[in-house]
Amino acid sequence: MVKANIHILNINRLLKRVKFDISINFIWSNNKELIITSYKVAATYNLNIIEKYIKNLNDINYSNIMSPRFPQSKFYLKVLNISYFIEDINLSISPDIIESVIKSTYIFNNIMLSSRPCIIKVSPKSNMIVIWIDI
Repeated sequence: MVKANIHILNINRLLKRVKFDISINFIWSNNKELIITSYKVAATYNLNIIEKYIKNLNDINYSNIMSPRFPQSKFYLKVLNISYFIEDINLSISPDIIESVIKSTYIFNNIMLSSRPCIIKVSPKSNMIVIWIDI
């Protein structure tokens, strides 16, 4: 995802061309999934445009791509501006650390996670992360 900003610009250009008022603000990927976020709620036809764009990229084997879909959980929490490294030690935050903090915080009493927390660095050079928690 070295070209994430280019892909964000291209997808937003396509969405704007067909008069959609939604725009993509972040893309993250690993070897199993691609997460695309926006400030507004997307609709199914927005996903179709994004899917066509991704399938037209030359450097992606689209035979292994599943159809895009919305998160399956009904609630999520997006935590912003968390330091990527734990203070005073050079240890990066992991999903296990996030889960242990959630279990020890009274706000999350009687809440179960529907999937592991997703930790996304804001940018390669940044020390800040965004954490997505599906509850």
